[in-house]
Amino acid sequence: MGRVSVPVEIERPESSEAPYAVPEPDVPWVTVVHNDPVNLMSYVAYVFQSYFGYSKDKAHQLMLDVHHKGRAVVSSGSREEMERDVQAMHGYGLWATLQQDR
Repeated sequence: MGRVSVPVEIERPESSEAPYAVPEPDVPWVTVVHNDPVNLMSYVAYVFQSYFGYSKDKAHQLMLDVHHKGRAVVSSGSREEMERDVQAMHGYGLWATLQQDR
C-alpha cells in the first residue's frame, strides 16, 4: 500500500495586518539638568547658550527653572542624542540625566 497525502489546513488570521507587530513610535528622550550647590547661575545660563544655542532669555529661563524647581528639561530627541547632551553637560560640570519623556 502506498502513502496517501492528506491536505493540511493552516489557520491564518483573517486580518489584513502584517504578521509581525509594528513597533510604537519612539517616545522622545529628554536631557534634564539638576540644581547643584557648585555652579553659578550665570555659568549655567552660559552653558545653555553656548552648547544648545539658546537665546539669552531662554537660557536664563531654563537656568531659573533649574535653580527654583531643582531641574529643567533642556533638550529632547533620540536616546543617542540625549546621551550626547548629558555627556556634554557633565563635561561642563553640570549634573544632568536622561529619561524618556512621558
